[in-house]
Amino acid sequence: MKLKILHTNDIHSNFENFSKIATLIAQHKDDNTLILDGGDFADFKSIELQGTRGIAAIELLEEVGYNALTIGNNEMFNGMDTLEHMATHSSVPFISNNLVRKELSNVKGVVTSTIINKNGLRILITGSSPDMGVFNEGLGIHVHPYQVAIANVIERNEGKYDLCILLSHIGTVADEDLAKDMPQIDVILSAHDHQLYKEAKIVNGTIMNSAGKYGEYLGVVELEVNPNRHIELLHSATLSTEHGKEDERVLAILKDNKEIAIETLSKPLYTISHPLWHDVLEENPLTNLIADGLKDMLKCDIGLINSGIVNAGVFNDISNKKLIEICPSPLNPTSFEVKGKDIKLALEQSLDVQVCLADGRGPGFRGKFVGRLHISGADIVHNGKVIEVVTIGGQTMEDDVWYSVASSDYLQRGSGYASLANNRNDQYQAEEIKDVIRQYGNQTDFVERAMDNRWKQKTKMNV
Repeated sequence: MKLKILHTNDIHSNFENFSKIATLIAQHKDDNTLILDGGDFADFKSIELQGTRGIAAIELLEEVGYNALTIGNNEMFNGMDTLEHMATHSSVPFISNNLVRKELSNVKGVVTSTIINKNGLRILITGSSPDMGVFNEGLGIHVHPYQVAIANVIERNEGKYDLCILLSHIGTVADEDLAKDMPQIDVILSAHDHQLYKEAKIVNGTIMNSAGKYGEYLGVVELEVNPNRHIELLHSATLSTEHGKEDERVLAILKDNKEIAIETLSKPLYTISHPLWHDVLEENPLTNLIADGLKDMLKCDIGLINSGIVNAGVFNDISNKKLIEICPSPLNPTSFEVKGKDIKLALEQSLDVQVCLADGRGPGFRGKFVGRLHISGADIVHNGKVIEVVTIGGQTMEDDVWYSVASSDYLQRGSGYASLANNRNDQYQAEEIKDVIRQYGNQTDFVERAMDNRWKQKTKMNV
Protein backbone atom coordinates (compact mmCIF):
# COMPACT_ATOMS: atom_id res chain seq x y z
CA MET A 1 0.00 0.00 0.00
CA LYS A 2 1.43 3.33 -1.06
CA LEU A 3 0.74 6.47 0.98
CA LYS A 4 1.59 10.06 0.09
CA ILE A 5 1.76 12.70 2.85
CA LEU A 6 1.64 16.39 1.93
CA HIS A 7 2.41 18.55 4.92
CA THR A 8 2.91 22.14 6.07
CA ASN A 9 3.98 23.82 9.27
CA ASP A 10 4.44 27.30 10.70
CA ILE A 11 2.44 29.07 7.98
CA HIS A 12 1.89 31.98 10.43
CA SER A 13 -1.02 33.31 8.35
CA ASN A 14 1.17 33.98 5.33
CA PHE A 15 -1.85 33.28 3.19
CA GLU A 16 -0.40 34.55 -0.09
CA ASN A 17 2.10 31.69 0.07
CA PHE A 18 -0.61 29.36 1.32
CA SER A 19 -2.61 30.04 -1.83
CA LYS A 20 0.40 28.73 -3.77
CA ILE A 21 0.60 25.71 -1.47
CA ALA A 22 -3.05 25.00 -2.31
CA THR A 23 -2.11 24.87 -5.99
CA LEU A 24 0.77 22.47 -5.30
CA ILE A 25 -1.47 20.25 -3.19
CA ALA A 26 -4.06 20.07 -5.97
CA GLN A 27 -1.31 19.06 -8.40
CA HIS A 28 0.23 16.34 -6.21
CA LYS A 29 -2.61 14.73 -4.26
CA ASP A 30 -4.32 11.49 -5.21
CA ASP A 31 -6.69 9.02 -3.54
CA ASN A 32 -3.92 7.78 -1.22
CA THR A 33 -2.89 11.21 0.06
CA LEU A 34 -2.99 12.68 3.56
CA ILE A 35 -2.77 16.47 3.97
CA LEU A 36 -1.50 17.52 7.40
CA ASP A 37 -0.34 20.65 9.24
CA GLY A 38 2.08 20.82 12.17
CA GLY A 39 0.69 23.94 13.87
CA ASP A 40 1.08 27.73 13.86
CA PHE A 41 -1.15 27.82 10.80
CA ALA A 42 -3.32 30.49 12.42
CA ASP A 43 -1.34 33.57 13.49
CA PHE A 44 -3.67 36.28 14.79
CA LYS A 45 -1.62 39.08 13.27
CA SER A 46 -4.07 38.49 10.42
CA ILE A 47 -7.09 40.78 10.22
CA GLU A 48 -9.00 37.95 8.54
CA LEU A 49 -8.53 35.82 11.65
CA GLN A 50 -9.03 38.57 14.23
CA GLY A 51 -12.29 39.63 12.64
CA THR A 52 -13.73 36.10 12.29
CA ARG A 53 -12.46 34.54 15.53
CA GLY A 54 -10.27 32.24 13.44
CA ILE A 55 -13.02 30.90 11.20
CA ALA A 56 -11.22 32.17 8.08
CA ALA A 57 -8.41 29.70 8.85
CA ILE A 58 -10.91 26.86 9.18
CA GLU A 59 -12.45 27.66 5.81
CA LEU A 60 -9.01 27.61 4.19
CA LEU A 61 -8.06 24.25 5.71
CA GLU A 62 -11.39 22.72 4.71
CA GLU A 63 -11.25 24.08 1.17
CA VAL A 64 -7.79 22.67 0.50
CA GLY A 65 -8.74 19.30 2.01
CA TYR A 66 -6.60 19.00 5.13
CA ASN A 67 -7.09 15.83 7.16
CA ALA A 68 -5.75 17.10 10.50
CA LEU A 69 -3.57 19.69 12.19
CA THR A 70 -1.94 19.97 15.58
CA ILE A 71 -2.15 23.02 17.83
CA GLY A 72 0.89 25.28 17.93
CA ASN A 73 1.49 28.18 20.28
CA ASN A 74 0.01 30.69 17.84
CA GLU A 75 -3.33 28.90 17.82
CA MET A 76 -3.40 29.57 21.58
CA PHE A 77 -2.39 33.22 21.55
CA ASN A 78 -5.86 34.65 20.99
CA GLY A 79 -7.16 32.84 24.07
CA MET A 80 -8.80 29.53 24.86
CA ASP A 81 -12.25 30.81 23.90
CA THR A 82 -11.08 31.53 20.36
CA LEU A 83 -9.27 28.18 20.11
CA GLU A 84 -12.39 26.35 21.22
CA HIS A 85 -14.50 28.37 18.78
CA MET A 86 -12.21 27.28 15.95
CA ALA A 87 -11.96 23.64 17.02
CA THR A 88 -15.70 23.18 17.52
CA HIS A 89 -16.53 24.73 14.14
CA SER A 90 -13.94 22.76 12.17
CA SER A 91 -14.45 19.54 10.22
CA VAL A 92 -10.66 19.22 10.21
CA PRO A 93 -9.59 17.59 13.50
CA PHE A 94 -7.67 19.86 15.89
CA ILE A 95 -5.24 17.48 17.60
CA SER A 96 -3.22 17.83 20.78
CA ASN A 97 -2.39 14.95 23.10
CA ASN A 98 -0.99 17.16 25.86
CA LEU A 99 -2.95 20.44 25.92
CA VAL A 100 -5.74 20.99 28.45
CA ARG A 101 -7.27 23.96 30.22
CA LYS A 102 -5.58 25.35 33.31
CA GLU A 103 -8.02 23.53 35.61
CA LEU A 104 -7.18 20.30 33.69
CA SER A 105 -10.49 20.08 31.82
CA ASN A 106 -10.44 19.23 28.11
CA VAL A 107 -10.27 21.95 25.48
CA LYS A 108 -13.60 21.75 23.65
CA GLY A 109 -13.34 20.38 20.14
CA VAL A 110 -9.73 19.22 20.55
CA VAL A 111 -8.94 15.51 20.26
CA THR A 112 -5.83 13.62 21.34
CA SER A 113 -5.68 11.61 18.12
CA THR A 114 -7.62 10.43 15.10
CA ILE A 115 -7.48 7.29 12.97
CA ILE A 116 -7.92 7.71 9.22
CA ASN A 117 -8.48 4.74 6.90
CA LYS A 118 -6.89 5.01 3.47
CA ASN A 119 -7.84 2.00 1.31
CA GLY A 120 -7.62 -0.36 4.25
CA LEU A 121 -4.52 1.25 5.81
CA ARG A 122 -5.31 2.45 9.34
CA ILE A 123 -3.32 5.57 10.14
CA LEU A 124 -3.09 6.86 13.72
CA ILE A 125 -2.40 10.60 13.80
CA THR A 126 -1.56 12.35 17.05
CA GLY A 127 0.00 15.72 17.80
CA SER A 128 1.87 17.48 20.59
CA SER A 129 1.75 21.17 21.55
CA PRO A 130 4.59 23.22 23.06
CA ASP A 131 4.82 23.99 26.76
CA MET A 132 4.78 27.79 27.03
CA GLY A 133 6.31 27.76 30.51
CA VAL A 134 5.67 30.99 32.39
CA PHE A 135 3.02 31.97 29.80
CA ASN A 136 0.80 28.97 30.59
CA GLU A 137 -0.97 30.68 33.47
CA GLY A 138 -1.84 33.77 31.45
CA LEU A 139 -2.99 31.70 28.50
CA GLY A 140 -5.21 29.62 30.78
CA ILE A 141 -3.59 26.32 29.79
CA HIS A 142 -1.79 23.33 31.22
CA VAL A 143 0.57 21.29 29.06
CA HIS A 144 1.31 17.69 30.01
CA PRO A 145 4.78 16.25 29.23
CA TYR A 146 4.57 15.30 25.58
CA GLN A 147 6.56 12.07 25.91
CA VAL A 148 4.04 10.67 28.40
CA ALA A 149 1.08 11.95 26.37
CA ILE A 150 2.33 10.31 23.16
CA ALA A 151 2.96 7.01 24.96
CA ASN A 152 -0.58 7.11 26.37
CA VAL A 153 -2.11 7.63 22.92
CA ILE A 154 -0.10 4.77 21.44
CA GLU A 155 -1.06 2.44 24.31
CA ARG A 156 -4.78 3.32 24.08
CA ASN A 157 -4.81 2.61 20.36
CA GLU A 158 -2.74 -0.58 20.38
CA GLY A 159 -3.97 -2.98 17.70
CA LYS A 160 -6.17 -0.34 16.05
CA TYR A 161 -3.67 1.10 13.56
CA ASP A 162 -1.04 0.14 11.00
CA LEU A 163 0.95 3.39 10.82
CA CYS A 164 1.58 6.07 13.47
CA ILE A 165 2.19 9.70 12.48
CA LEU A 166 3.16 12.39 15.01
CA LEU A 167 2.53 16.06 14.23
CA SER A 168 5.02 17.66 16.58
CA HIS A 169 5.07 21.34 17.46
CA ILE A 170 7.97 20.76 19.87
CA GLY A 171 10.98 21.22 17.58
CA THR A 172 13.30 19.07 15.50
CA VAL A 173 15.95 18.48 18.20
CA ALA A 174 13.39 17.09 20.64
CA ASP A 175 11.82 15.12 17.80
CA GLU A 176 15.10 13.34 17.05
CA ASP A 177 15.21 12.31 20.71
CA LEU A 178 11.64 11.03 20.38
CA ALA A 179 12.62 8.97 17.34
CA LYS A 180 15.40 7.35 19.34
CA ASP A 181 13.26 6.74 22.45
CA MET A 182 9.90 5.79 20.86
CA PRO A 183 10.33 3.49 17.85
CA GLN A 184 6.52 2.99 17.79
CA ILE A 185 6.29 6.35 15.98
CA ASP A 186 6.68 5.70 12.25
CA VAL A 187 6.65 9.28 10.94
CA ILE A 188 7.35 12.58 12.71
CA LEU A 189 6.40 15.80 10.94
CA SER A 190 8.26 18.51 12.85
CA ALA A 191 7.35 22.15 13.46
CA HIS A 192 7.94 25.10 15.81
CA ASP A 193 11.63 25.77 15.14
CA HIS A 194 11.10 26.54 11.41
CA GLN A 195 13.64 24.00 10.18
CA LEU A 196 13.70 23.16 6.48
CA TYR A 197 14.68 19.65 5.43
CA LYS A 198 15.55 19.31 1.76
CA GLU A 199 14.40 15.73 2.10
CA ALA A 200 13.25 13.47 4.91
CA LYS A 201 15.75 11.89 7.26
CA ILE A 202 15.53 8.55 9.01
CA VAL A 203 16.41 8.43 12.72
CA ASN A 204 16.29 5.02 14.40
CA GLY A 205 13.88 3.82 11.74
CA THR A 206 11.53 6.80 12.15
CA ILE A 207 10.97 8.99 9.10
CA MET A 208 11.24 12.73 9.87
CA ASN A 209 10.51 15.78 7.74
CA SER A 210 10.02 19.52 8.29
CA ALA A 211 8.85 22.11 5.75
CA GLY A 212 10.43 25.34 6.97
CA LYS A 213 8.21 28.35 7.62
CA TYR A 214 5.74 30.94 6.31
CA GLY A 215 4.33 28.75 3.53
CA GLU A 216 7.57 28.89 1.58
CA TYR A 217 7.59 25.11 1.10
CA LEU A 218 5.28 22.11 0.92
CA GLY A 219 6.59 18.87 2.40
CA VAL A 220 6.19 15.58 0.55
CA VAL A 221 6.70 12.09 2.00
CA GLU A 222 5.84 8.99 -0.03
CA LEU A 223 5.77 5.60 1.70
CA GLU A 224 5.23 1.93 0.96
CA VAL A 225 3.56 0.09 3.85
CA ASN A 226 3.64 -3.70 3.67
CA PRO A 227 1.09 -5.99 5.39
CA ASN A 228 3.58 -6.79 8.16
CA ARG A 229 3.90 -3.03 8.88
CA HIS A 230 7.29 -2.75 7.25
CA ILE A 231 7.53 0.87 6.11
CA GLU A 232 9.76 2.01 3.27
CA LEU A 233 10.49 5.62 2.34
CA LEU A 234 10.05 5.83 -1.43
CA HIS A 235 10.47 9.56 -2.00
CA SER A 236 10.58 12.83 -0.07
CA ALA A 237 11.03 16.51 -0.83
CA THR A 238 10.16 20.04 0.19
CA LEU A 239 8.71 21.92 -2.76
CA SER A 240 9.24 25.69 -3.04
CA THR A 241 6.24 27.95 -3.54
CA GLU A 242 8.36 30.88 -4.77
CA HIS A 243 7.24 30.71 -8.39
CA GLY A 244 3.92 28.99 -7.74
CA LYS A 245 0.49 30.00 -8.96
CA GLU A 246 -2.03 31.31 -6.45
CA ASP A 247 -5.21 29.30 -5.98
CA GLU A 248 -8.29 31.32 -6.88
CA ARG A 249 -10.51 29.50 -4.34
CA VAL A 250 -8.18 30.42 -1.51
CA LEU A 251 -7.99 34.03 -2.66
CA ALA A 252 -11.79 34.23 -2.78
CA ILE A 253 -12.10 32.90 0.79
CA LEU A 254 -9.56 35.45 1.98
CA LYS A 255 -11.33 38.28 0.17
CA ASP A 256 -14.72 37.37 1.64
CA ASN A 257 -13.37 37.01 5.16
CA LYS A 258 -11.38 40.20 4.94
CA GLU A 259 -14.56 42.10 4.08
CA ILE A 260 -16.35 40.52 7.06
CA ALA A 261 -13.40 41.24 9.35
CA ILE A 262 -13.01 44.86 8.28
CA GLU A 263 -16.69 45.54 8.88
CA THR A 264 -16.54 43.90 12.32
CA LEU A 265 -13.24 45.40 13.45
CA SER A 266 -13.72 48.91 12.02
CA LYS A 267 -16.51 49.88 14.40
CA PRO A 268 -15.15 52.77 16.50
CA LEU A 269 -14.57 51.98 20.16
CA TYR A 270 -14.09 55.65 21.08
CA THR A 271 -12.49 58.90 19.88
CA ILE A 272 -9.23 59.92 21.52
CA SER A 273 -9.10 63.33 23.18
CA HIS A 274 -5.75 64.31 21.57
CA PRO A 275 -3.84 62.93 18.57
CA LEU A 276 -1.13 60.44 19.57
CA TRP A 277 1.65 60.60 16.99
CA HIS A 278 4.45 58.06 16.75
CA ASP A 279 8.10 57.99 15.75
CA VAL A 280 10.74 55.25 15.91
CA LEU A 281 13.58 57.61 16.88
CA GLU A 282 11.95 60.46 18.79
CA GLU A 283 10.06 60.46 22.07
CA ASN A 284 6.39 60.39 21.14
CA PRO A 285 3.05 60.42 22.98
CA LEU A 286 1.76 57.06 21.75
CA THR A 287 4.70 55.11 23.15
CA ASN A 288 4.62 57.25 26.30
CA LEU A 289 0.97 56.25 26.72
CA ILE A 290 1.92 52.58 26.55
CA ALA A 291 4.69 53.10 29.13
CA ASP A 292 2.28 54.95 31.44
CA GLY A 293 -0.41 52.33 30.99
CA LEU A 294 1.99 49.48 31.71
CA LYS A 295 3.22 51.17 34.90
CA ASP A 296 -0.35 51.69 36.08
CA MET A 297 -1.52 48.22 35.08
CA LEU A 298 1.36 46.33 36.68
CA LYS A 299 2.00 48.70 39.65
CA CYS A 300 5.76 49.00 39.16
CA ASP A 301 8.40 51.65 39.88
CA ILE A 302 8.71 52.49 36.19
CA GLY A 303 7.17 51.63 32.83
CA LEU A 304 9.60 50.89 29.99
CA ILE A 305 8.77 50.08 26.37
CA ASN A 306 10.42 50.39 22.94
CA SER A 307 8.77 52.49 20.24
CA GLY A 308 9.26 49.75 17.63
CA ILE A 309 6.38 47.85 19.18
CA VAL A 310 3.99 50.12 17.27
CA ASN A 311 4.02 51.06 13.60
CA ALA A 312 2.05 54.30 13.45
CA GLY A 313 0.13 56.86 15.48
CA VAL A 314 -3.60 57.34 16.08
CA PHE A 315 -5.30 60.65 15.43
CA ASN A 316 -9.04 60.21 15.76
CA ASP A 317 -11.12 57.07 16.30
CA ILE A 318 -9.77 53.96 17.97
CA SER A 319 -11.06 50.67 16.55
CA ASN A 320 -9.91 47.07 16.89
CA LYS A 321 -8.79 47.21 13.26
CA LYS A 322 -6.62 50.24 13.98
CA LEU A 323 -5.09 48.51 17.02
CA ILE A 324 -4.20 45.42 14.98
CA GLU A 325 -2.67 47.57 12.26
CA ILE A 326 -0.53 49.74 14.52
CA CYS A 327 0.35 47.10 17.13
CA PRO A 328 0.31 43.63 15.52
CA SER A 329 2.81 41.99 17.89
CA PRO A 330 1.23 39.45 20.29
CA LEU A 331 3.51 40.58 23.12
CA ASN A 332 2.39 40.54 26.73
CA PRO A 333 2.62 43.09 29.56
CA THR A 334 5.40 41.77 31.74
CA SER A 335 6.83 42.87 35.07
CA PHE A 336 10.32 42.10 36.32
CA GLU A 337 13.06 43.53 38.54
CA VAL A 338 16.34 44.85 37.17
CA LYS A 339 19.22 46.83 38.64
CA GLY A 340 19.59 50.55 38.00
CA LYS A 341 22.88 50.11 36.16
CA ASP A 342 21.24 47.79 33.61
CA ILE A 343 18.34 50.21 33.10
CA LYS A 344 20.79 53.06 32.62
CA LEU A 345 22.84 51.10 30.08
CA ALA A 346 19.72 50.30 28.07
CA LEU A 347 18.59 53.93 28.16
CA GLU A 348 22.03 55.11 27.06
CA GLN A 349 22.03 52.66 24.14
CA SER A 350 18.66 54.10 23.19
CA LEU A 351 20.39 57.39 22.37
CA ASP A 352 22.21 55.61 19.52
CA VAL A 353 20.24 55.89 16.28
CA GLN A 354 21.75 52.64 14.98
CA VAL A 355 20.46 50.74 18.01
CA CYS A 356 16.98 52.16 17.48
CA LEU A 357 17.02 51.29 13.78
CA ALA A 358 18.33 47.77 14.33
CA ASP A 359 16.22 44.85 13.10
CA GLY A 360 13.76 44.14 15.89
CA ARG A 361 13.23 40.52 14.95
CA GLY A 362 12.48 38.30 17.93
CA PRO A 363 9.83 35.92 19.32
CA GLY A 364 6.38 37.48 19.00
CA PHE A 365 7.69 40.71 17.42
CA ARG A 366 5.79 41.81 14.30
CA GLY A 367 7.39 45.21 13.79
CA LYS A 368 10.50 46.24 11.88
CA PHE A 369 12.81 48.32 14.11
CA VAL A 370 13.73 48.02 17.80
CA GLY A 371 12.95 51.67 18.40
CA ARG A 372 13.72 54.11 21.20
CA LEU A 373 12.98 53.31 24.82
CA HIS A 374 10.15 55.26 26.45
CA ILE A 375 9.80 55.52 30.19
CA SER A 376 7.12 56.26 32.76
CA GLY A 377 7.67 57.28 36.37
CA ALA A 378 11.13 58.66 35.71
CA ASP A 379 12.98 61.59 34.15
CA ILE A 380 16.20 61.30 32.16
CA VAL A 381 18.81 64.02 31.73
CA HIS A 382 21.36 63.43 28.95
CA ASN A 383 23.70 65.28 26.63
CA GLY A 384 22.70 63.42 23.47
CA LYS A 385 25.20 60.61 23.97
CA VAL A 386 25.51 59.95 27.69
CA ILE A 387 22.90 59.63 30.44
CA GLU A 388 23.80 62.08 33.21
CA VAL A 389 21.07 61.27 35.71
CA VAL A 390 17.85 59.29 35.98
CA THR A 391 15.38 60.18 38.71
CA ILE A 392 12.62 57.83 39.83
CA GLY A 393 9.98 59.26 42.09
CA GLY A 394 12.19 62.29 42.70
CA GLN A 395 15.16 60.14 43.79
CA THR A 396 18.32 59.51 41.79
CA MET A 397 18.37 56.00 40.38
CA GLU A 398 21.14 53.94 41.99
CA ASP A 399 23.24 51.41 40.10
CA ASP A 400 22.90 48.46 42.48
CA VAL A 401 19.29 48.91 43.54
CA TRP A 402 16.67 46.57 42.07
CA TYR A 403 13.72 48.40 40.48
CA SER A 404 10.41 46.90 39.39
CA VAL A 405 9.77 47.46 35.69
CA ALA A 406 6.49 47.23 33.77
CA SER A 407 7.35 46.26 30.21
CA SER A 408 6.86 43.52 27.62
CA ASP A 409 8.13 39.95 27.37
CA TYR A 410 10.18 41.16 24.38
CA LEU A 411 12.29 43.50 26.50
CA GLN A 412 12.27 41.06 29.43
CA ARG A 413 14.15 38.58 27.22
CA GLY A 414 16.73 41.25 26.42
CA SER A 415 15.62 41.62 22.79
CA GLY A 416 16.97 44.89 21.44
CA TYR A 417 18.45 45.91 24.79
CA ALA A 418 20.50 43.03 26.16
CA SER A 419 21.15 44.45 29.65
CA LEU A 420 17.45 44.20 30.51
CA ALA A 421 17.77 40.40 30.39
CA ASN A 422 19.62 40.64 33.72
CA ASN A 423 16.33 40.48 35.58
CA ARG A 424 14.50 38.48 38.22
CA ASN A 425 10.94 37.84 39.44
CA ASP A 426 9.36 38.05 35.98
CA GLN A 427 5.57 37.82 35.75
CA TYR A 428 3.47 37.75 32.60
CA GLN A 429 -0.08 38.93 31.88
CA ALA A 430 -2.59 37.40 29.48
CA GLU A 431 -3.33 40.76 27.82
CA GLU A 432 -1.39 42.04 24.84
CA ILE A 433 0.28 45.44 24.41
CA LYS A 434 -2.51 46.52 22.03
CA ASP A 435 -4.90 46.03 24.97
CA VAL A 436 -2.92 48.63 26.92
CA ILE A 437 -3.56 51.17 24.15
CA ARG A 438 -7.23 50.18 24.06
CA GLN A 439 -7.63 50.62 27.83
CA TYR A 440 -5.67 53.81 28.41
CA GLY A 441 -6.34 55.63 25.14
CA ASN A 442 -9.85 56.27 26.42
CA GLN A 443 -8.63 57.98 29.61
CA THR A 444 -8.08 61.69 29.03
CA ASP A 445 -5.66 62.11 31.94
CA PHE A 446 -3.39 59.40 30.54
CA VAL A 447 -3.56 60.85 27.02
CA GLU A 448 -2.66 64.31 28.29
CA ARG A 449 0.16 62.97 30.47
CA ALA A 450 1.60 61.16 27.44
CA MET A 451 2.38 64.57 25.93
CA ASP A 452 4.93 65.26 28.69
CA ASN A 453 8.52 64.58 27.68
CA ARG A 454 10.59 62.42 30.02
CA TRP A 455 13.88 62.71 28.09
CA LYS A 456 15.55 66.10 28.72
CA GLN A 457 18.67 67.03 26.77
CA LYS A 458 21.11 69.53 28.26
CA THR A 459 22.35 72.06 25.74
CA LYS A 460 25.79 73.62 25.81
CA MET A 461 25.82 77.38 26.39
CA ASN A 462 28.29 79.50 24.44
CA VAL A 463 30.18 82.01 26.62
